[in-house]
Amino acid sequence: MKIIISACLLGEKCKYDSTDNYNASAVKLGEAFELVPVCPELFGALPVPRMPCEIKNGRVVAENGADFTAEYKSGAEKTLYIAQECNACCAVLKEKSPSCGFGKIYDGTFSRTLADGNGVAAALLWENGIKIFGESKIDKLLDEML
Repeated sequence: MKIIISACLLGEKCKYDSTDNYNASAVKLGEAFELVPVCPELFGALPVPRMPCEIKNGRVVAENGADFTAEYKSGAEKTLYIAQECNACCAVLKEKSPSCGFGKIYDGTFSRTLADGNGVAAALLWENGIKIFGESKIDKLLDEML
């Protein structure tokens, strides 16, 4: 079975600040599943490094007010395409991200405050029937999928 997974969780330095979100449990999923790394933000042609973005009033905006909604939507569409093409059974995505967050994301104030909501890619995947797990839910994924 294939899983799409946020590339930053596997150690790819694709975060806005040129770092990663390496997660040993995410890497270990490769023992049971074929992992297909994705980064919706890179798929949307955003550079590394880049301004941090959050979702505010339905738009993806940078701290300086620049609107990157179109880039995030483009990256989300490419991520969905990959998930569908590889017949992914689910997705493991970076929590709180404006692309990949699911259930809770930063609230658009750049104060590290969380609010209910989904990132652009996570929402599109979910709307198209792809089950989503954040990195803190990897044990739940293993229980459900194996």
